Amino acid sequence: MRFIFLGDVVGKPGRRGILTAAAELRAEFAADAVVINAENAASGKGLTPHIAQEFLDAGIDVITLGDHAWDRKELLPWLETAPQVLRPLNWEEGTPGFGSYLAPTPAGPLGVLVLQTRTFMRVGALNPFRVGRAEVERLRAAGAVAVLVDAHGETTSEKIALGLHLDGLATAVLGTHTHVQTNDARILPGGTACVTDVGMCGPRDAVLGRDGHAVVQAFLTGLPQRLEVAGGPVMLSGAVITADDATGKATDIQLLNRVYE
Repeated sequence: MRFIFLGDVVGKPGRRGILTAAAELRAEFAADAVVINAENAASGKGLTPHIAQEFLDAGIDVITLGDHAWDRKELLPWLETAPQVLRPLNWEEGTPGFGSYLAPTPAGPLGVLVLQTRTFMRVGALNPFRVGRAEVERLRAAGAVAVLVDAHGETTSEKIALGLHLDGLATAVLGTHTHVQTNDARILPGGTACVTDVGMCGPRDAVLGRDGHAVVQAFLTGLPQRLEVAGGPVMLSGAVITADDATGKATDIQLLNRVYE
């Protein structure tokens, strides 16, 4: 099995990049599935049902979210109808939506789940280490050929530790949230592909997808600024994972970076 995971989609530029390139990337890498994190797809903050449906209609297999899952109130009831659009698994029982999904692919079922880490993040998430391991085990028992974990969080230490905790059980633990691709992609000793952050899909010449001038002014003056999504060339960042169908262990991880004018 081979699957592509693309990092935080930022605003209209990121959406345009995904809709333009998803099918092309699937064909180029002979990928069985394409998964994206789209928690910033609606004007840089949150996701709407309309945008989510656009991605699904374009062939995206699974959409993951993070701490901005709740920013668009119209999404909450819709999440109950869309099991392939995932909010973080490790929230209290009764939270709207689904935290994991078993996606059908030509190579067999791909399990996908999102774990929100807790250091410097929104208060309220349950322990991702305990909740995550139990869910990966459940997905494997349910027939998943491979399992992808979106580790959505701030700190490198917590995401690396989560990868080690799931090493040999999850196929891949891939970080999101910080929007900057890290240079630590590797396969851990037990066979789990891991990278602290896969990067973002959005304006390249910006600060985390936002207008760079406004961000600089915020740092210079200390005053609030309106941080609009930037324009210009679009960068798509992510990772391509290849897994052994018999064991579910990763055999290869390639970081992906493409720029579209």
